[in-house]
Amino acid sequence: MLPALFAIARGYIPYITLPISIVIGVIGYNIEGLLSDKYTPTKKLSTEEERLERQLKEMEDKLAVDSLKSRKFVPKTVFEKNLPHNY
Repeated sequence: MLPALFAIARGYIPYITLPISIVIGVIGYNIEGLLSDKYTPTKKLSTEEERLERQLKEMEDKLAVDSLKSRKFVPKTVFEKNLPHNY
């Protein structure tokens, strides 16, 4: 009897599991809403303003560059090729 019941249920599994997964998702969503922090601080400056300030600072520091003899701009290994300079 049990194998026949499983054979019948196999055809209707999508209709059974979809509502169950929806209920579990709604419950999880509401629990996360209750437990999570609702406050997201705003940035003082926009990304464009930060970029412009950084570019202005870099323009001011044109004379404060490293010597070419120090070779700090050449990576020691291929793995350091894409690292930022102040890393």
